[in-house]
Amino acid sequence: MNTVNRTELTPLSFLERAAMVHPDKDAVVEGDVRTTYAGLAAHAQQFARAIRAAGVQPGERVAVLAPNSLPLLAAHFAVPLAGAVLVAVNTRLAPPEIAHICDHAQARVLIVDTALQDSVAPVADRLATVTTIVTVDGGDGPATIDGATTWESFLATGAGEDLPWAVEDEDAPISINYTSGTTGSPKGVQYTHRSAYLNALGEIITSHHSPDSVYLWTLPMFHCNGWCTTWAVTAITGLHVCLRAVRGDDIWRLIHEEGVTHLNAAPTVLTTMVNDPAAAPIPGGLVATTAGAPPSPTIIAQMESLGARVVHVYGLTETYGPHTVCEPLQSWEGLEGAELDDRKARQGVAMIMADPVRVVDADMRDVARDGATVGEVVMRGNNVMAGYLDDPEATAEAFRGGWFHSGDLGVWHPDGTIDLRDRAKDIIVSGGENISTIEVERAVISHPAVLEVAVIGVPDERWGERPKAYVVVKQGQSVTPEEIMAHVRERLAGFKVPDRVEVIDELPKTSTGKVQKFTLRDSAWAGHDRRIMG
Repeated sequence: MNTVNRTELTPLSFLERAAMVHPDKDAVVEGDVRTTYAGLAAHAQQFARAIRAAGVQPGERVAVLAPNSLPLLAAHFAVPLAGAVLVAVNTRLAPPEIAHICDHAQARVLIVDTALQDSVAPVADRLATVTTIVTVDGGDGPATIDGATTWESFLATGAGEDLPWAVEDEDAPISINYTSGTTGSPKGVQYTHRSAYLNALGEIITSHHSPDSVYLWTLPMFHCNGWCTTWAVTAITGLHVCLRAVRGDDIWRLIHEEGVTHLNAAPTVLTTMVNDPAAAPIPGGLVATTAGAPPSPTIIAQMESLGARVVHVYGLTETYGPHTVCEPLQSWEGLEGAELDDRKARQGVAMIMADPVRVVDADMRDVARDGATVGEVVMRGNNVMAGYLDDPEATAEAFRGGWFHSGDLGVWHPDGTIDLRDRAKDIIVSGGENISTIEVERAVISHPAVLEVAVIGVPDERWGERPKAYVVVKQGQSVTPEEIMAHVRERLAGFKVPDRVEVIDELPKTSTGKVQKFTLRDSAWAGHDRRIMG
């Protein structure tokens, strides 16, 4: 290969350039601590050398369980710099779920913020492949995991010369992100250096970033690597403002103290913002990029009244986060009221780094662009995952016909925009989090009094959707909704626990015995134009 005119693409080059061009510019703010780009690069280098000193070999995995913080942001560069693959773990998961992810990914090192150590301590001694557990002081008390190494001790092993900010193969994995599948088992979605690089550039354009961007981390960094914004904001040398927990008052305080210009969030976070007592007009304006559900016309109007510009995007973990954007079209000029609100609620068109999106029927033929014919949304191109880790069957199924099948059902409008209507997969999106209905059903039916169960997503004013369980009890036994919810809470993360449990005599079924969830949905979603809000 002629290296004069080709460099393997990697987000590592973003931090290399940022430290070289703007070494003294602030890169990260976390509480009272400010870190420059030169400091972030030096920290990532030491972090990477410590990973190698821990015996991690090229291609092996390093798991990180932490809130939005400097260690997790630095891991997005340090782990691939060491030649390893980052597994950023959902901070809301229960201990058994975290153990499953670490075992499936075959993680060698697990880095845990002490604020989350109670989610690891119960399973720390039975992780199949983890040889080193590192605890980072999150300010919530001392480390309590037996045999763990402190963050300071771990970093102290990272002596030696700097590692090159480069990779030999841009198609090598940079991270693995776990998402709930229709089988209920989390799937490891593999991201590559090349696609992460291209997606980051697309995020810069879509969210209107510039070197003056001050980005508030309201979106979890574990979620699709923060929609690749971990790398995007670094590429444009913006300022990362870390927020460990989403609270309305903290968001508004940081907007004013740091001059925040950008944030990414699910619509639920925007709702939290506009309803907080501290809500006030933002003098410098704000770009709020939102996904997980169409933002309601009400929340768009409320955000705009505060000086914000709402950018509505859509995607999945399998597409590195956002894949389409509700980009205003010339044909929309002059529209107002409900007609314009309808356009703004659409998922729109492919982003600049993505191939055009399609809506197809069961035979992979494009549906009519009439805004009425329903089909499945499919994608392809640089913005699609490399595949599911160690699951060739699921990968082949997802890629059938040469396209990634989203499992989302929608229509195609004459102007080329897509508009979601329902989900083909049994997935509930609640406050931006994916919940597998099958996973919840398994937890419910493990209760000794439960005979049958069906779980669906039902409308929720705050979260978009929440799980509801319809339960049939075994003959001669009894159980209360509260008992079932407590039972599930012992087995799954709290956000997966049904808010409502309805005990019924029998589930609606077909003549062959298949549960007709659509009947339950018809009742729960009566009066709603679309069955996708989460």
